Amino acid sequence: MSVQTAQAGERTPVPMSAPAQSEADVAGTRQQRRPHGLMLRQRSALPAGLALLGGLTVLSLFIGSGDLPAAQTAATLRSWAAGDLPAEARGTAELLILERRVPRTLLALLVGAALGVSGVIMQALARNPLADPGLLGVNAGAYTAVVLGSAVMGTSVGTGHVWLAVVGALVTAVAVYAIGSSGPMGANPAKLVLTGVSVGAVLSGISFAVTLALPDVFDRVRFWSAGSLQGRGTEEITALLPFLAAGLLIALTLPRALNALALGDDAASALGARPGLTRLAGLCSVTLLCGAATAAAGPLSFIGLMVPHMLRMLVGPDHRWLLPLSLIAAPALLLTADILGRIAVAAELPAGVVTAFLGAPVLIWLTRRRTVRQL
Repeated sequence: MSVQTAQAGERTPVPMSAPAQSEADVAGTRQQRRPHGLMLRQRSALPAGLALLGGLTVLSLFIGSGDLPAAQTAATLRSWAAGDLPAEARGTAELLILERRVPRTLLALLVGAALGVSGVIMQALARNPLADPGLLGVNAGAYTAVVLGSAVMGTSVGTGHVWLAVVGALVTAVAVYAIGSSGPMGANPAKLVLTGVSVGAVLSGISFAVTLALPDVFDRVRFWSAGSLQGRGTEEITALLPFLAAGLLIALTLPRALNALALGDDAASALGARPGLTRLAGLCSVTLLCGAATAAAGPLSFIGLMVPHMLRMLVGPDHRWLLPLSLIAAPALLLTADILGRIAVAAELPAGVVTAFLGAPVLIWLTRRRTVRQL
């Protein structure tokens, strides 16, 4: 090459060295393997989750107060499933299994599913992976309605309070959405979150004031307010089912719309989605699910936060996977907390206390992750 050619700006191409080629090949291979690994996790998560949930369900039926032998528990469940154990022929052990452990396990499955699905929807609506169903004050509205109902009617928490909790959650959700959507910017996630936190704080203050001013109300709701599955029967399950079914039906129609909403309102509208209608349907679903779950088992914290975020790390952000898997993972987590509460101390810890112990370290870990700090 002549000097003039070099001065004109022409450069002789430099061949890539062997180490550089090797690094490029490795990077390309990693990019090709990443989608394949994600698909593998998505396909294996459902059967693995069902197997785990089935094992925890069986374990929940065999572990509890009474120190019943496993053979006796299995024989009682077989006779009950075959219809050979009428109510008048049940002894103390049979009553303990069929009227305590079985309803308690079924309630954990239903309440866990409600909280898991509502957590996925709340994080999608707020576009915040650290959001949970209580972020918009829905749980606080349900709790305050039950406390006020107990103060006015003078009764303990029971099946009739399901309607109070759902109405309280609905009124709170509507108020938060109306206040948060007012103004020139409409219903953006930041305004909804700030409004929900403010309304929830006001409602929590009201409920605390009522329980402090009326000791009899505090006595009636103190065990329920800790979030417990103990002492619940088939009446609570029957009262929970209609609201749970309606909330789940609405939720199962939202995966594609939630995926579009994650791109922003403008992009979602360009893809044919309706952001306003999606938020309204999501709030209705969260209201029904959280209201019924709170009335049946009390305010259970961290389940709606932990489960969706863990699933997102496992199978990605696609709500077509997140919503179905939350129906499995959240009940499994609640059953685990309930089982640990039975064996941790002799007097049994409420499931809400155990989920708080499990959720607090997880929340600290999530907030320290770089991806969360950059939101």
